[in-house]
Amino acid sequence: MPETGPETGPETGLETGAAQIGTQIRDSWQPHLALGITGHRASNDSFCAHGDAIAASLAELFARIEAMVAVLPGAQGAVRLHSLMVDGTDQVAARLALECGWELAVPLPFGAVLNSAINAHPASAADAAAMLAGRPSADPAVEAKAAAIRAITARAQLFELADRDAEVEALWLASLADPDDRGAARAFDALVSDNVALAGRVMIERTDLVIAVWDGKVANLPGGTGHTIVTALTMGTPVLLIDPAASGAWRIVTRPEELAQPAPAEGAHDVARLEAIIGAAMAVDGWSADQLTREVWRGRSSRWFGLYRRIERVFGGGGAIFGSLRVDYEAPDAIAQGSGAPVVTAAQTMPGGDAAMAAHLANGVLPLFAWADGIASRLADAYRSGMGVNFVLATLAVIIGIAFLPTGLGEYKWAFAAVELLLLAGILGLTAAGSRLGWHRRWFELRRVAEYMRHAPALLLLGVARPTGRWAREGGGEGNAEWPEHFVRHALREAGLPQVRVTRDYLRAGLAGLALPHLTAQRTYHEAKAHRLEKVHHRLDKTAETCFVLAVVSVVGYLLLKGGGIAGVVPKQLAADLSPLFTFLGVAFPTLGANLAGLRYFGDFERFGAISRVAAERLGEIEARVTLLLSGDEAALTYAAAADLVHALDDAVVEEIASWQSVFGAKHLALPA
Repeated sequence: MPETGPETGPETGLETGAAQIGTQIRDSWQPHLALGITGHRASNDSFCAHGDAIAASLAELFARIEAMVAVLPGAQGAVRLHSLMVDGTDQVAARLALECGWELAVPLPFGAVLNSAINAHPASAADAAAMLAGRPSADPAVEAKAAAIRAITARAQLFELADRDAEVEALWLASLADPDDRGAARAFDALVSDNVALAGRVMIERTDLVIAVWDGKVANLPGGTGHTIVTALTMGTPVLLIDPAASGAWRIVTRPEELAQPAPAEGAHDVARLEAIIGAAMAVDGWSADQLTREVWRGRSSRWFGLYRRIERVFGGGGAIFGSLRVDYEAPDAIAQGSGAPVVTAAQTMPGGDAAMAAHLANGVLPLFAWADGIASRLADAYRSGMGVNFVLATLAVIIGIAFLPTGLGEYKWAFAAVELLLLAGILGLTAAGSRLGWHRRWFELRRVAEYMRHAPALLLLGVARPTGRWAREGGGEGNAEWPEHFVRHALREAGLPQVRVTRDYLRAGLAGLALPHLTAQRTYHEAKAHRLEKVHHRLDKTAETCFVLAVVSVVGYLLLKGGGIAGVVPKQLAADLSPLFTFLGVAFPTLGANLAGLRYFGDFERFGAISRVAAERLGEIEARVTLLLSGDEAALTYAAAADLVHALDDAVVEEIASWQSVFGAKHLALPA
C-alpha cells in the first residue's frame, strides 16, 4: 500500500482533483543532462591548426555521451548544450548538438544583433554600424559569418544579456573608427570580457559538465577559455578537457589544482569518470519519480494532530487558546489565481518577457510548491504533534498510575494500572506508526522541495540558478536524502533559460515585481516567527520551573507537617492522613515539569527562533540592497548586480534550510525519556 498522510478517510472533490498532481508531476518531470561548451576562438593558433580534429573529437564525444544517456532508466536521451556562440569551438559544438537533436541554450553576452555583429568581425566602423542597423555587411566573408551565427541562434533558446549594449556598441564603434585609440580599445575589450565572463557564469550555473577545448596556456583573461574552466571548477562543476593539439585524448578534472597535472597519453579517455558524472546528474540511487504518486495532497490540516500548534498558541499567543486550529491549504490548481496571482502577473507583464516561462510558473512551479507545501505541513503536524502527544501520554501515565493514593481508591489500583498500561501502549503504538509511515523523513523531504520552489520565480525569470556542485549532497540523514535536491534541480531546469532580451527595464521589473515582494514577505514572516517562538520558549521554561517549585513546596509542606506533629504543634495523625496527597503532588509536579522541559527541548523553540531571527536579518539586508539598487543611478542596474542579489536570496534560503535541518535532523519520533 502507498504511504499516505497522517489522516485517512474520504476526500472531498477538491482533494481528489488536487491529489492527482503527484501523477502529473511524475509524468511531466524529465531529468536531462546539461552540458556547457567553451574553447578557443577561430582566430586562436591552436584552433586554426587543428580545427578539423577538434570537430571530429567533439562529434565522437557527443556520440559517446548520447549513448551513455540513452541507457539510463527513464532518461530518454534528453541532453541540453549551453553555448555562448563565440566564433570557433562554441559554434562548432552548437552545430553538432543540433545535428544530434539536442536542445541548444545560448546565454549571449550581448543582444543577439550586437553579438552576431561582433563575432562576424567587420573591419570598419561603417560596416559594423550597418550590421547593427540590420543591414548586411559589405564584406561577403563577414556577412557569411554573421549568417552562420543567425542560422544557429534561430534554432536555439536565447538569453540575451543586453543591459549594457549601448555602452558596448559605443566603445566598439569608437575603437573601429580609430584603431590607434588604445584607450577605447582597452575599454571595449574589458567590457566585452566582463560580459562574456558573466554569460559564462550563467552557463556554468546550469550545467552538469563543461566541455573545454584548451591548450592550457592562458587562464587569467576574464571571459577566456582558461578563466571559464577555473570558474567552473571553483563552482564545483567538473570539466572535460580536450587539448587541441592532441584532441584524440581527453580527461576530466574536478579541482583547479588538477590543471597542473600531466596531460593524458594520446588516445586516453576517462570513460568511467564520465559515466559516473552523467549517472549522478541524471539519477539518484533508490529513487524514481513514481515515489511522487505515493504522497496524497489534502486540502486541510489534520484534526487529530494539532497539539504542536496548540502549544505554540497557548504559550506564544496569536489566537484563542481553545480556538480552531484548522488550516486550509491552497490547492495546487488554484494557487496561480490565488496567492500566486501577483507572481504570475509580474511574470506576464515584464517588458519583453517570455510568455512560455510565465505559463511554466503558473502551471508548473506554483502548483508544485502548493502541493509540496500542503503535504509537508500535514506531515510536520503529524511528526511534531506525535512527539508532543507522547510527552503528554507519558505525563498522564505517571500521574494516573499513582492517582489512587490521594483518592483513597487503593482497592481499585488495578484499574489505575490498566489505564496507565493503555497510555503506555498508546505511546508505543504512536511511535511505531510514525516510524512506519516515515513522518520525519517525508516531512524533511517535502519541506525542502517546497522551500526551494517558494523562491524559484525570481531565479527562473532572471536566469539565475544554483550551480550543480553547490546543491546539498545530503539532507536529514534518513533514507534517500538527496532526491529533493535532485528533483528540484531538474524541475527548475525544465523550462530552461527564459527567452528574453535582458534590458534594464526587464531587470527592474524582475527585482521590483518578484524579488522585492518575496524578500519583504519572508522577512516579515521570519520576524514574527522569531518573536513567537522566543515567547513560547520563555513561557514553557517558566511553567516548567514553576512545576518544580511547586514540587519543592509540596515536599517541604509534608516535612513541616511531620515535624509539627512530632513537636505537638499540629495533630500527629494529620501528616499521615495527608501523606498520600503529598506523595502524589511530589511525583506529579516534577513529572509535569520534566515533560514540559522535554517538550521545550524537543521543539527547540529558542533555536528555531534564533534561526528565523538570523534569516530575517539576512533577508532584510538583501531587501535593503535591492531597494538601493532600484532607487540609485540607472547605470548601476546591471545584470551582474541583479544576479548577485538573487544569488544572495538563494543562499539565504538554502542556509536557513540547512540550519533548520541541523536542529530537527536527528530528532526522530521516539519514546519520551
